[in-house]
Amino acid sequence: MQDAAPVRGAGSALEAAVRTYLGHLAVERGLAANTLSSYRRDLLRYVRVQDGRGRTGVGDITEDDVRAFLVGLREGDEEHPPLSAGSAARALVAVRGLHRFALREGLASDDPAHDVKPPTPPRRLPKAITLEEVERLLAAAAGPSDGDAGTARGLRDRALLELLYGSGARISEAVGLDVDDLDLADGFARVAGKGGKARVVPIGDYAARAVDAYLVRARPELAGAGRGGPALFLNARGGRLSRQGAWMVLRAAADRARLTQVSPHTLRHSFATHLLDGGADVRVVQELLGHASVTTTQVYTLVTVQLLREVYATSHPRARS
Repeated sequence: MQDAAPVRGAGSALEAAVRTYLGHLAVERGLAANTLSSYRRDLLRYVRVQDGRGRTGVGDITEDDVRAFLVGLREGDEEHPPLSAGSAARALVAVRGLHRFALREGLASDDPAHDVKPPTPPRRLPKAITLEEVERLLAAAAGPSDGDAGTARGLRDRALLELLYGSGARISEAVGLDVDDLDLADGFARVAGKGGKARVVPIGDYAARAVDAYLVRARPELAGAGRGGPALFLNARGGRLSRQGAWMVLRAAADRARLTQVSPHTLRHSFATHLLDGGADVRVVQELLGHASVTTTQVYTLVTVQLLREVYATSHPRARS
């Protein structure tokens, strides 16, 4: 397990509280390594700022100290550029969690961050592509640089993109799959989501056929270049395909399909939007995406409402004067 100790040096009472809190997040809450790293970085900055204000214990910090930290995040300083509203809000979440923990554990008598609200970032609607664009992207999975759709890499790339769109899985979840995580007969895959939380997702007939073709006709060739292993998607050296490698596969296919503004989450966003457009319940989509809260999934309903408005505006005889 990753070392949760956030600060090295003199070891103030505030540093000790932060260290204890990160240990709690790692052991009791089971936060993912990347999330812990972000918390550690934000809280290390918080410790330094409070140390500069003469606050060496978590119980010494006042609400004004917390607000000053937030202002500093937004304004930046000689060592740090100004943070966006979203990045500052993320840092404040770590600080608020620390103070809630300190109060609950008796390390402080009050919570000075309780009434400090994070800045509201502008709402960014997820970018989905149309079904026709998805089909172009999938058809372009194997291009001239890979030979043709029958090559090992071409079959792998098509299977990967079909699986991403067919399941709504994150790229990190797809490359983390092992062969034994698949049940192609019933069309399901078991993926490990954020925080190690596993879920079962359907993958659809198209994805199942593409993955089966890859397993039979391509994976043995790729595996022969390495030592073998359980990973589903392999790179040219026979090892597990990395997240960056999968993103390069997606980007290359997007370039060949002449699609712009394609991100690692494009197929996941399109999966969710197309399900909701087709009448799926938002709570079902929540489960399929692995969102802890339906609130996270509801941002996709804004996309479908926009589509409804556009259809109405262009189709109804009295929509416009």
